[in-house]
Order: sequence, then structure tokens, then C-alpha cells
Amino acid sequence: MTSTTGVTGTTGTACPYCGWPDHAEPFQVVSRHATAAGSTVWTRCGCGSLQVRAVDARGMRIMSRSRPADVPAPGGR
Repeated sequence: MTSTTGVTGTTGTACPYCGWPDHAEPFQVVSRHATAAGSTVWTRCGCGSLQVRAVDARGMRIMSRSRPADVPAPGGR
């Protein structure tokens, strides 16, 4: 998975690709895994961006986010 620059570990408020609010219900939950501190939830945004969310006593944070499949990488890769 390729993260976007400046988005890993973000406390941002919305998907940089489609604007879907980060704290809204995800479009699709791909998987959920228990951790010692809470859980890790892999979700897919409506635009196709895959996200890793950490959920614990501090709340929910997006830890990493990929580009949607149809968005070219910076530099054309």
C-alpha cells in the first residue's frame, strides 16, 4: 500500500481524494483486528482509498491511507 505524503498518522478531517469526512462511517469495513490497546480497522473509502484506522481509548486515527486505484502517483509512477 502506498501512503500519501503527509497523511500517515494524520488527524486530518477528510479524505484528500474525495472529501469524505474521516470520522464518518467508512464506506466499507474490509477487516477488523483486536490489539492490546483497542483495534485496527482496515476500511475502504467511497473513492477506493484503503485506510488503516487505529481505534483505542484516545479515539479513532487514520494511520495510513492509499491513493485510489485511478489516481496516478506523484511523478507519474
